[in-house]
Amino acid sequence: MAIKMTNYVLTWTDTDGVKRASAVSYDEGSARDRAEKLDAAQCTDIVVSEAKPGELPTPQ
Repeated sequence: MAIKMTNYVLTWTDTDGVKRASAVSYDEGSARDRAEKLDAAQCTDIVVSEAKPGELPTPQ
């Protein structure tokens, strides 16, 4: 059975209103954990999305 590795990246707006993007990709569980930590830090507009290997998001 083949295992499919899916990469996830995050974008968010920090508490100063600056749009940010993750500099690394995560597995699904780690991405969700990071999103929860950003939410706890009162960041907004948190988006977790799939990414191709080597692809990183840009702040939007």
